[in-house]
Amino acid sequence: MVLASEIKEGMVLKMEDGFYKVVAAEYKAGTAKFGSLVHLKLKNLQTGSFTERRFSPDEKLVDVHLEIIEMEYVYNDGENFYFMHPETYEQFPLPKNIIGDFAIFLKEGFKIKVEFYEGKPIDFIMPKTVDLRVVETGAGVKGETDAAYKIAKLENGLEIMVPQFIKINDIVRVSTETKKYLERVK
Repeated sequence: MVLASEIKEGMVLKMEDGFYKVVAAEYKAGTAKFGSLVHLKLKNLQTGSFTERRFSPDEKLVDVHLEIIEMEYVYNDGENFYFMHPETYEQFPLPKNIIGDFAIFLKEGFKIKVEFYEGKPIDFIMPKTVDLRVVETGAGVKGETDAAYKIAKLENGLEIMVPQFIKINDIVRVSTETKKYLERVK
């Protein structure tokens, strides 16, 4: 059990209808007329949908401690994405509504941290960046500064804007949140 006032981003709570990951937590101090509130933005780990809830600071909630295991992405069957345990080689599915927009970044062999509750996978930790190979891009324009950008197609099919010096087979780092180029890795 944890007091609502002690809840932090990233925690997982067990409520009446399932598990929720705290996406944002904000404490709002009250005035003379109104009491203080803890405002939480929550992600439902079964459906992938978001909701907002308010609690009084002294309200007790059930926090869940998850086991985190780095697993390898194997394949998807259209409904589930399958990850393999590195030691037991057992495969675990995560529904596509949990993976969401991150699906475009998954490729065979990609390592990702999966969160387990009582032996069952319920969520994953999305990395902030991924490194991908450039498979198609135009030639750089001579005399152009690094401020000029061109289109590059990555190995996962994503098209992004990259600086002029990027060539085919370069590895680039991409933000998973914005889907934008960050830097050349090699």
